[in-house]
Amino acid sequence: MPTVGVEKDLLFTHLGRTYTDEAFDELCFEFGIELDEVTSEREEAQKSSTVKLKKEEIEALSDKIVYKIDVPANRYDLLCVEGLCRALKIFLGDQDAPVFKLAQEEPAATLTVKKSRTDTIRPFVVSAILKDVTFTPERYQSFIELQDQLHRNLCRQRTLVAIGTHDLDTIEGPFTYDARPASEIEFVPLTPDDRSFNAKDLMEYYETDPAGKHLKPYVPIIKNSPLYPVILDSQERVLSLPPIINGNHSKITLDTKNVFIECTATDLTKANIVLDTVVAMFSEYCASPYTALPVKVQYEDDAGAIVDSYMTPQLFTRQESAKVDFCNSLIGIDITAAEMQTLCNKVQLGPATLLENETVLQVTVPCTRSDILHAVDIAEDIGIAFGYNNIVKRVPSTNTVGGEFPLNQMGDLLREEIGRAGYTEVLTHGLCSIHDNYVALQCPVLEEHAVSLSNPANIEYQVIRTTLLPGLLKTLQHNKSASFTSGFKLFEISDVVVYDKKHVVTETIVGTKNVRKLSAVYAGPTSGFEIIHGLVDRIMTLTEVAPEPAYVANSVSSDSQYRVSREGWFYTIAPLPSEGAYESKMYMAGRAAEVILTKPGVEGKIRLGTFGILHPNVLKNFDILYPSSVMELDLELLM
Repeated sequence: MPTVGVEKDLLFTHLGRTYTDEAFDELCFEFGIELDEVTSEREEAQKSSTVKLKKEEIEALSDKIVYKIDVPANRYDLLCVEGLCRALKIFLGDQDAPVFKLAQEEPAATLTVKKSRTDTIRPFVVSAILKDVTFTPERYQSFIELQDQLHRNLCRQRTLVAIGTHDLDTIEGPFTYDARPASEIEFVPLTPDDRSFNAKDLMEYYETDPAGKHLKPYVPIIKNSPLYPVILDSQERVLSLPPIINGNHSKITLDTKNVFIECTATDLTKANIVLDTVVAMFSEYCASPYTALPVKVQYEDDAGAIVDSYMTPQLFTRQESAKVDFCNSLIGIDITAAEMQTLCNKVQLGPATLLENETVLQVTVPCTRSDILHAVDIAEDIGIAFGYNNIVKRVPSTNTVGGEFPLNQMGDLLREEIGRAGYTEVLTHGLCSIHDNYVALQCPVLEEHAVSLSNPANIEYQVIRTTLLPGLLKTLQHNKSASFTSGFKLFEISDVVVYDKKHVVTETIVGTKNVRKLSAVYAGPTSGFEIIHGLVDRIMTLTEVAPEPAYVANSVSSDSQYRVSREGWFYTIAPLPSEGAYESKMYMAGRAAEVILTKPGVEGKIRLGTFGILHPNVLKNFDILYPSSVMELDLELLM
């Protein structure tokens, strides 16, 4: 959760109220935020273990009380004192929620984007103008701190969005957003402001000079790009080199009256959220509060033709709805639709209307509330407005006894026993490539067998695995340096996903289902077929499944008279057909078997799984240097 530091006196001045520390802590709890710490700059410096200041420097620091307030990570409107106090005043009923709007329909400026070049580095930009702003030292400091908070949170350290603010009276439109070679960008930056740099030299300065260490983390974002993004005015003066630094020529001062805001981005949605947040927070200081001047952003191709355009800031409001019964049920209260409608005003979701015979609540979401995405979010805010302390505690109408899911319990017990047998458990990726899941195992690629990803991140994550074997074999592949002298034993108990047109969850045909499987591999100087075979028999003994008499007769000795087994449960081992079976080509011919299960209530015999010696081609596909045997069983069939 982001932490916002606010001076106590400044906070209470904005609120128009005063509180004791305990009373303000309670107010924060009621609103859904948390007063984390009461401190001061001097106290922070004295407690710091990383920054050591001299005694004189510590004494020069302010001893004014500062509240450190934790706010939800998705409440970007609470990241400055203006937004925080505005929200609290609306919550307390001291202020109505403001309506944000554009001061005029026609654009006050134009920002032209050189599309073909900016597409290579930061393709999007949005912009706005705040007119007739009045800055004080406190407002100016809050303006800077809000940008820093947004850069750390929503902007993901400027990788998604970078904010630039400029004194509009020092520059001339129309403006241009371009991407140029570093050697062609020359300007005086904010830091240091005593000389001019070209962009390449500036990057080197920030990477090496202690004075630029606060900007060093952002240098890698663009340093190796052949083109650097740059914002210019009509006189080719550099306004900013996003996402690194603004130009000194257009810097904001306490005397600035008109502010030009630009946000370059790799994500247009987040850019609009950031711009709307900055405008909404500081437009209250405009001569016409809560208004902004629009800027037309137009994208130009290499031929000079306009291929796209839009106006920003958007400052949109939107409608979201939730059922009244759903909200009451989720919160654990029972209030009328009209009461719920009134509560929406306390959390900036008004005006709310009632639809469908007052069974559905439709709220108005302002541009500052990008966190409202679902009916659950509406219910949460209604719960805050109602007051968590006002929710009556009730004894649940039903009582249940918790217990471990039987399949999980069996898996945990098997993990312990297989571990005692000398096997090491691994946990591998649930996604794999089509090549690893089928081709490398020499299994046929079947339609409607594996669940495919429509937009895989890379070729390694194309499908959800239908077998655990690729993960085990790739683990062997990446552990070649380990000793195989005494054999290398691995196992995994995890889920795979397979197609199943009959699998139903809450009356919905899902089309797939999870299957819990157990796989093991042995690799060493010999194939280890007998070792894997022994593990199969051990697992059947542990799950209380007896061998069939014909299978026992093949053994030199039998301990079946001492075996604990479930009535009617039997298993046997049969040779795996060298042709026709799905895994036939995965194993060496004549060196593989299938486990056949008989269980009560199921007619006929069930194929539980297979085991055998891997074919040399499979070993080659996974770059495994030693002969190996594997087994795989379906644990759910043993329940």
